[in-house]
Amino acid sequence: MIKKLRLRFIRLALIALTLAMFVVVGVVDLAMWLNVKSELYQTLNFISETNMASPSDAFDPRLPGGSRRVRVMAGESSWARAFFDAEGELKNINITQLVSKDEDTAREAALKAYASQAESGFYGIFLYRRRLNQEGTGTVTLLDCENRLRSVNNLLLTSFIACLGGIALAFVILVLSSKKAIMPTIRNMERQKQFITNASHELKTPITVISTNMELLETEYPGSQWVKGTLKQTGIMKKLVDEMVYLSRLEEENSPLNLEKTELKPLFDEVSEPFAAMAEYKGLEMQVNVPQGLYMAADRALISRLISTLLDNSVKYAVPGEPICLSAAQEGKNVSIKLSNKTDTPLSRQDCERLFERFYRAEESRFKTEDRQGFGIGLSIASAICEKHSGSIRAQMRDGDVIEFICTLRR
Repeated sequence: MIKKLRLRFIRLALIALTLAMFVVVGVVDLAMWLNVKSELYQTLNFISETNMASPSDAFDPRLPGGSRRVRVMAGESSWARAFFDAEGELKNINITQLVSKDEDTAREAALKAYASQAESGFYGIFLYRRRLNQEGTGTVTLLDCENRLRSVNNLLLTSFIACLGGIALAFVILVLSSKKAIMPTIRNMERQKQFITNASHELKTPITVISTNMELLETEYPGSQWVKGTLKQTGIMKKLVDEMVYLSRLEEENSPLNLEKTELKPLFDEVSEPFAAMAEYKGLEMQVNVPQGLYMAADRALISRLISTLLDNSVKYAVPGEPICLSAAQEGKNVSIKLSNKTDTPLSRQDCERLFERFYRAEESRFKTEDRQGFGIGLSIASAICEKHSGSIRAQMRDGDVIEFICTLRR
């Protein structure tokens, strides 16, 4: 239980931190990219609209528009200009201001940009702007963005690596500090378990005294309904105390398991035999389907208790005339145990999830009929047994009115 609590704390804290870090880094990187993109477009527009012939022209006060930042970037930029005739054929391309002097790449980019019919956009390392003149001719200005794009990519990669490093560091810190963080919860849980155990032991003595006295009174007053009723309620209370002590010990972190290689078919047949008779008496059919040669490392006594708890629950709540189906099968490295029966009170998804809580009963009135006696603690024991075998149990409704319990246990 404590181990699962620590893992849950680490998982939730790490997920929350990871989401927060990725959101922050993502927002910062997006803002940075939008700013860079805006500056590149402003620089390209300035170069294109002023028909700059050289970088020194960027600082010519006679050229209109452009902030000081844009003019500085234009003066430091590398660009090319392509000219097209009225038929859309490339007449000439000027790469004198292109640092790379790669005419083939610039020519290809200009042709693609002009053919795209878009006014501006990216093509490879170039940001282009396409302009049409009144005569039908056109011009494509190409701004070399390789250095800026490389800087952006490097910053994105660095921030991503830093984010992963922060997550890894947070994971280490969480692992080292998680036990201390959940220690108050652990202490409360241990105190609760200790209280239940101590209270149960303290209750055993008065219950035994009351039961003994009632048995003596029954010999003196045979047939007394008052004595019989008291004996019956005393027996119920004794059983509840025993169940609470059993569950409390089962949930202890260091409670021992007597694991042994166990074949499930003989065990299932043995445990289900008395319940089959009870089911037949109530007009129910029990079907047990477990293959030969299916083994798992298990505490035989606990697995027997698990199966008997589930079968007892099914016999109580199954609809007469409908089958109770118990099966087991290998699923990879696990063993899957399933028990299903039709019920006259279909449960909601929330009810199915809460069935394994202590003292929870799906009936809102918590009314107990004569044939449905229980404390709402049996399925809590079943859940604890599954956890002791590094497994889990869940309940679900199938076909609207069939409740199915699924236990997944390690082999």
